[in-house]
Amino acid sequence: MIKVKRFLIGLMRALILIGVGYTILSPIIGMIVSSIASTEDIYNPMMFLLPKHPTMEKYALVIERMDYYKTILKDLIYVATLTAIQVLVCSMVGYGFARFQFPFKKLLFGCVVLMITIPMHTIMLPIYVTFKSFDPFGIVTAIKGSPGIMGTVVPMYLMTILGCGVRSGLYIYIFNQFFRGLPKEIEEAALVDGAGIWYTYFRIMLVNAKPAVITVAVFSLVWQFNDTFYSKLFLVSEDVVISKKVSSLASVLANQDKILNVTIQQQYTNAGILLVILPVLVLYLILQKRFIEGVERSGIVG
Repeated sequence: MIKVKRFLIGLMRALILIGVGYTILSPIIGMIVSSIASTEDIYNPMMFLLPKHPTMEKYALVIERMDYYKTILKDLIYVATLTAIQVLVCSMVGYGFARFQFPFKKLLFGCVVLMITIPMHTIMLPIYVTFKSFDPFGIVTAIKGSPGIMGTVVPMYLMTILGCGVRSGLYIYIFNQFFRGLPKEIEEAALVDGAGIWYTYFRIMLVNAKPAVITVAVFSLVWQFNDTFYSKLFLVSEDVVISKKVSSLASVLANQDKILNVTIQQQYTNAGILLVILPVLVLYLILQKRFIEGVERSGIVG
């Protein structure tokens, strides 16, 4: 009787997990099926789930029209540099809030929390106006011949360096919580041995914060890679941000290849989306164990 009860409980759990997993993965499965289905399969009312004539021709055309390999390389370099800067800056700010006392500390940390809660769309206009006429000491005008740095990646780098990049408030909060959970005796021992603040931070505290660093790095990579809000706001070129190329892929196919059928256009778009999310998926599979560990530790400590 006990064995039957355990079997039924296990079966129920398996069914629930399969159902939840299918619900989450069904859009991805649908895109995969759509992207490899041939034109015959699309108009075949008997086809269900698996295409009878699968083909990879849509991927070949999408790779060519998106200039995939060149664009994805530029995008990954762009995202990786932003992530490195964001991890460094946010870890320093989080460490400062966790360990040091200074005037208006609570007020400033409240501003950090406010960065997490305020929607980006509510501040897009002042950000746009700021960078549209951005020209400190006339440097931009001397280089470009006109003020403003729109149409470049400079606004993204400036915001990231100043701790106001994509989701920086959340990353500062994660680092703050993590550093608060580390024992102060580590720093005290380093100070007794003659280590300065910067040496202690870079060689001791940041090394012990590897789970938080990996968590923030993965989050930052994914959100920077998927970002279209800031890239459109700052008019960043499609040759740098591949997610913008996906959004215009249907119009490119209609103009260059005369593919006007909306259903077939969606097949190509699905292929493009899958190609874009492939690097992120590979990254997550590689860092899955450390990422989960970092999320758990960041949420528990403090």
